Amino acid sequence: MIVRVGKFKLEFNSEIELKFKITDTNNASTRIGIRMGDEDEGEPDRGFTVLAERVKPELKKPPMYKVVLLNDDYTPMEFVVQVLEIFFQMNREKATQIMLAVHTVGKATCGIYTRDIAETKSDQVNEFAQQNHHPLVSDVEAVEEE
Repeated sequence: MIVRVGKFKLEFNSEIELKFKITDTNNASTRIGIRMGDEDEGEPDRGFTVLAERVKPELKKPPMYKVVLLNDDYTPMEFVVQVLEIFFQMNREKATQIMLAVHTVGKATCGIYTRDIAETKSDQVNEFAQQNHHPLVSDVEAVEEE
């Protein structure tokens, strides 16, 4: 069998199968298979066959970010507990544990979220602290993938 593609000439002595995967801008894929073989009068299936199959897009989890509270010497501990209860939906006991970690270690993770949510929560905490005249600062850090 001789196949011409542009200025190229391909010659096949037996059956060949080519497979392609085409991905569009929405990450949707289509698999296309082309089977070519020698045409034989006794076998009408041989020759040129095209198969197409729609494939679900491969999804991966978004990168995660942690909201971190940083220690300072002026923000009252009760205010930090209040922030954790309001913005991170922690109960009093959990909020107190995190507040003590911030106080003793210098910083502590309040929660892990996708980037947009982490940045929004951090901004809300910083704005709330400023409105209440406290220097409390939160920051967003990327979570290291395992």
